[in-house]
Amino acid sequence: MRYLFTVILSVLLFSRPFAQEEAVTKVATSAANWLKIDNGVRAIGMGGSHVASGKGVSGIYYNPSSIAYIESSELFYSKSNYLAGITHNTLSYGTRLSPADYFAVHLFYLDSGDMEVTTERSPDGTLEQFSVTNLSFKMAYSRRLTDRLRVGGAIKYIREDIFTAYMQSFVFDLGSNFDTGIYGIVLGMSVSNFGPEVQFHGEGLEVVVADTTARDGKLSRITQKFSVPLIFRLGLEKDLVGGEEGDANRLTVSVDGINPIDYTVYGALGLEFSWRDIAFIRAGTRLYHDTAGFSLGGGLKWSMFTIDYAYVDYGILKNTQQFGISLNF
Repeated sequence: MRYLFTVILSVLLFSRPFAQEEAVTKVATSAANWLKIDNGVRAIGMGGSHVASGKGVSGIYYNPSSIAYIESSELFYSKSNYLAGITHNTLSYGTRLSPADYFAVHLFYLDSGDMEVTTERSPDGTLEQFSVTNLSFKMAYSRRLTDRLRVGGAIKYIREDIFTAYMQSFVFDLGSNFDTGIYGIVLGMSVSNFGPEVQFHGEGLEVVVADTTARDGKLSRITQKFSVPLIFRLGLEKDLVGGEEGDANRLTVSVDGINPIDYTVYGALGLEFSWRDIAFIRAGTRLYHDTAGFSLGGGLKWSMFTIDYAYVDYGILKNTQQFGISLNF
């Protein structure tokens, strides 16, 4: 146990100076910040601490090697009522290709809902409506190298549409999951959203000009390129109660250190109590995060089906609720 508390304490102390330092952060220097929105209901209920705790396709957002825990095949769907009327949905499928090889696909879709178009000439609205939609489609592969070590990678296509302008690109995720053999501690690491800079294109950037300036009477504004939010995660998981074969109940603690390139280092801490692998109660919190606070969640497992729920308090931004269902077959 002393190793567990040493690592947890190190993560918290390492996060504190960065989180409290108000000078020179890189907030608002990356595009596609929706790539940082947590998804996976079990993970959200545990405060987003899931890089080591992820098991199956619901943990693919945090660590692609999590799919190497699939027993046969798994289908997962979740729907989230996010902030300010925004909704997002997740659909994932994973399967075991061989005793050591695993494959999964993961779709994340976010919709802002309808908003009124405003312009400089019509600040109160033009009676037109528009929406912002974001999409991420990921294909992941993972391999179990030994009975303790799993590694995985994913390529994902991302696209963002804002009215008549769009951005699209391909980025990569890498991750690993390692059972240290020390007091049951599992160590997880991942790098998400590694890829080129992106910029917007589309009809919304076109400007009407004289025919003498452009043959078709239009010129297109050139937008600035920005990086996508690269995220480094390091986390651990340990069963405080149970965890051995034959144990009916289990209490698991999970802690992550998270370092996005456009934000300060912060942490996530989560707990999960499992009763006979049938009923689950979860709780978690974000450490040194500017908005996200505590989270609560739970789940029920019956035969091949698992239903999960999570609630997150965002303080002044109010709260979010997530629902998910998974099928193992």
